[in-house]
Amino acid sequence: MSYTMWRDIPVPFFMSVYFFNILNPQELLKGEKPMVEQRGPYVYRKRCQKDNITFHANDTVSYLEYRSYFFEPSMSAGNESDVVTIPNMLVLGAAIMMENQPYLVRLMISATFKKFKEGPFLTKSVGELMWGYDSELVEFLNSYFPGMLPSTGKFGLFAEFNNSNTGLFTIFTGQNDIRKAHKVDSWNGLTELNYWRTPQCNMINGTAGQLWPPFMTKESTLPFYSPDACRSMELVYQRPGVMKGIPLYRFVAPKTLFANGTDYAPNEGFCPCRQSGLLNVSSCRHNSPVFISHPHFYNADPVLLDYVQGLSPNEDEHGLFIDIHPQTGVPLNVSIRLQLNLYMKKVSGITETSKISEVVMPMIWFEESGYIDGPILTTFHTNLVILPAVMEYMQYGFIALGLLTIIIAFLVHHRARRSRNTAVSSIVFENPGASIKEPVKGSYGTETAEKSNMNN
Repeated sequence: MSYTMWRDIPVPFFMSVYFFNILNPQELLKGEKPMVEQRGPYVYRKRCQKDNITFHANDTVSYLEYRSYFFEPSMSAGNESDVVTIPNMLVLGAAIMMENQPYLVRLMISATFKKFKEGPFLTKSVGELMWGYDSELVEFLNSYFPGMLPSTGKFGLFAEFNNSNTGLFTIFTGQNDIRKAHKVDSWNGLTELNYWRTPQCNMINGTAGQLWPPFMTKESTLPFYSPDACRSMELVYQRPGVMKGIPLYRFVAPKTLFANGTDYAPNEGFCPCRQSGLLNVSSCRHNSPVFISHPHFYNADPVLLDYVQGLSPNEDEHGLFIDIHPQTGVPLNVSIRLQLNLYMKKVSGITETSKISEVVMPMIWFEESGYIDGPILTTFHTNLVILPAVMEYMQYGFIALGLLTIIIAFLVHHRARRSRNTAVSSIVFENPGASIKEPVKGSYGTETAEKSNMNN
């Protein structure tokens, strides 16, 4: 059942996207604090399909997993035609990347932005921002600076995610060691990454994030490698629970997950860092000043909230978690929530940045969620809850039956022994002379015989 669930995920997964619509773009250019409002969710059904599944002699299996997204209007709080305003990553991101270039180069970059009518903010539809829009600047950069941008077609926040794969994973089957089941052996042929500054941060740990080894305890953790976050992450046990009669353990992100190197030394390899609560992913995102965090800067340094108006973090809405059935390592309920932020500030020579204050600006946050339900939940409940319970009760029943059999056997044996003793006693009392006629043995018997002869 575990293999079937891994090969063809039987439950629907959804991605809910929330945009931070900028309410005061002109004031922001004057150095004022940005003010945002959350728009969404815009919900997409996520379809995953594994391809090229190949088993190897060393108890591993490799595969490619393709993903595609389909808009679900009935589950969304708007349509893809809704218009929102967010920072223009092409302009504000490039400005940070060019900050240390000669002043003349920065002037040329600014002139290029003006030629292609690219400003510091984008006001476009949700669909365009998600899956791409036509841009003359993008065409120009791809023509003269190939490889500078992550995509060669339209430019969009999720353009490279749709209809793409997450890389070639090779994981252990657990055939000879169940503790290694689902753990990643390599990704795209790599056993370690090269994005970060320390060997520990470059390690590929845990599973691919879909299943985990069975027989978990409260001391267990949930390590997994995320190609989208460019690193391995690890969740920790929070509490037990029950989902429709099935016992579970909830695992959540520790506060140290996105802590900076000052607050948590092992994360020093992910730096250069800013405030705790931000993961700098520029090293795996074409050096663009992009940071990942929890939504609304949940579990982050409170100073980040002071820079932006309109944020209100709380655990129920913005904390990520995975509910696991501990005996099998199968996720029952998953909610992975992450936020995409752009670091921006004024850069001299690039007039599009005007007087923007230095700020880590939230752009969007998204939640990938899914839970077991329907026939698969019934099968899961029957095989992993009802049958084990029946077997446990049968075990106690057989123990009780065994004890009862021993007691009955003891009573029967005891009664038979008493009956035999009673029969022997009856023979003795009914024939008292019988003992005199029989030969007498032993020293006592010999002495009695000699006395009898003397008397004679």
